[in-house]
Amino acid sequence: MAKKADLILKNALVLTMDEEMHQYEPGAVAIQGDSILAAGPQNEIEKEYEAAESIDCGGKVLMPGLVNAHTHVPMTLLRGLADDLRLDVWLLGYVMPVEREFITPEAVRLGTSIGAAEFIRSGITSFADMYYYEATVAEATAAAGLRAVCGQTVLKFPTPDANSFEDSLAAAREFIEGWLNHPLIVPAVSPHAPYTCTEEILHATAALAAEFDVPLHTHLAETSFEVEDSRMEHGMPVIPWVKKQDLFDAKVLAAHCVHVDMGEIHTLHHHGAGVAHNPSSNMKLASGAAPVSDMLRVGLDVGIGTDGPASNNDLDMFEEIRLAAFLSNLRTKDPTSLPAKTALLMATRLGAQAMHIGHLTGSLEAGKRADLILVDIQTLHNSPRFHRDPDGAYAQLVYAAKSTDVSDVMVNGQWLMRGHDLLTVDEESLLEEAAEYAKEVDKFLVAREGSVLSKLVAIGGATQAESFEVQVKVRIEDADAVIAALNQPEIEIIYKRHYHEYDTYFAFERPGQGYLRYREDEFLDEKGSVDHVRYRLTLLGEPHEREFPSDVMLSRSRFLADANHSLRFYREYFNPSSETQIEKDRQRWLVRFKDTEFYVNLDRMDKPDLGTFVEVKARTWSQKDAEAKSKLVTELAEFLGASPKETEARDYIDIVKKRR
Repeated sequence: MAKKADLILKNALVLTMDEEMHQYEPGAVAIQGDSILAAGPQNEIEKEYEAAESIDCGGKVLMPGLVNAHTHVPMTLLRGLADDLRLDVWLLGYVMPVEREFITPEAVRLGTSIGAAEFIRSGITSFADMYYYEATVAEATAAAGLRAVCGQTVLKFPTPDANSFEDSLAAAREFIEGWLNHPLIVPAVSPHAPYTCTEEILHATAALAAEFDVPLHTHLAETSFEVEDSRMEHGMPVIPWVKKQDLFDAKVLAAHCVHVDMGEIHTLHHHGAGVAHNPSSNMKLASGAAPVSDMLRVGLDVGIGTDGPASNNDLDMFEEIRLAAFLSNLRTKDPTSLPAKTALLMATRLGAQAMHIGHLTGSLEAGKRADLILVDIQTLHNSPRFHRDPDGAYAQLVYAAKSTDVSDVMVNGQWLMRGHDLLTVDEESLLEEAAEYAKEVDKFLVAREGSVLSKLVAIGGATQAESFEVQVKVRIEDADAVIAALNQPEIEIIYKRHYHEYDTYFAFERPGQGYLRYREDEFLDEKGSVDHVRYRLTLLGEPHEREFPSDVMLSRSRFLADANHSLRFYREYFNPSSETQIEKDRQRWLVRFKDTEFYVNLDRMDKPDLGTFVEVKARTWSQKDAEAKSKLVTELAEFLGASPKETEARDYIDIVKKRR
């Protein structure tokens, strides 16, 4: 007696993408509810199962839905915002300012819905996302009927949905608890990257992911600069560093991994991490080409991602699959390094495994969810078809097929597109909303063109420094007493530097611009001779964010850029309303006091002659940490012999301007 099924899809070239890479032609798939009952030869499926509905697929390819292993889907709203720029200029000068101004739950819902429509049209049934207001991403995704691993972003900077990393972490916990065991959404936590997170954030997010047994989605080793910075700051590359922070206690999905060596690849494999390869984004931003063939040879689960539509600029997985194969061939100079069959596998089963949802989707097998697509390869651009090579169908899909060849999409047993008609998303209304959104963003950017930050990033090299620093400065009479105190056993000196600094501060008429400082740093050796010179621009925000007891100041974020042009150039380029010159001799120590690192500056103010100050500061990323460090900053200043009565809660430029 035949077994019951809800639906049989027949007369198809069935590519299961299972462990044995079974193909069936003519093949069929039997479906019951949200799951696959069986995939196999058509005659066997029809003999074993009896279905309420049977659909003739007309010889199309019937295969698992494509898996987009890394994206930031709401950024469809930022597509084309700013292109042909360096990564730092694009991110700091355009994307982040627009996100701060415009990213709301409503915008995230719109951007996700647009992305969902694009996903469905291009045959993507599952994706891994990382963004803000991730609960809204999840809601819009589920409404469209798609499957996703949704990661709530956590980083050390204030974000559109959180003022501090504690807020982000709390939001991630609430999000995970609210979406556990959903039929379509797998909640996750997403510490953005090692360079935008602290050790505490990495530990906390890994612990959170492990607690709920959910994925941790992050960026690792995307650029060579990131790796070199990690070597300089931590004495090791990115992968060993995050391992030291226990990141791999969680089920990690690591985006990019462009700059990793074989040892790091083995580390990722040993800890069961998945990797998301993003060929278009890596090429567009000149990040490099990941060693994908080496990863696969070791046994890593490597998926393919589009990355965000603001840095790609589309969500077309057929394009990504093809580029993944081509880029590997180019990198290795071996046209066999990533065959079409393997590339397609990365976009299906391996991608699902990299996202840690391989038990649910990625292949057409009994018990897995009915996530599948129909692809028409009987088109002009895919003709003729040869049957000699059993792998020919994979090559046709990878090298010749287009996303527009996808005609039908099913997720969790529900049709999302039939005959190219979207069933769960209103494409026309979304396009109208997006057009109105773009008008508002254009207005904002046009009005912002007069900002100093915009001009700074436009000339390149701008990077955001630590978000906040707690600092106090105190006028002193005896510099030798401070140096003597620094050599007490209560203080561990990590290193010492000696500079002579020439600062020019540009001020601007427009409120809220802050100061732009051009600094010439003379590095002095032990004999007081100039060893080398560094030139740097720093855009300082408002004078202070808040003050703690004892006049400890919490400074706002700053932007830095190497000064590759003359002072005259910057004076003409930025057109300041006024400028102020400050010259000082600075001895700087990085010290550890009560298990906390601080910078201690001993500054002799030569121009204007303001005397000598000791300045104590510490970097901070959270409100709780700032409160704790503000007390220690005062305690350390007093230990160095500074009197609380002489405290200055202002930057040097403000002291000089007040004196005038």
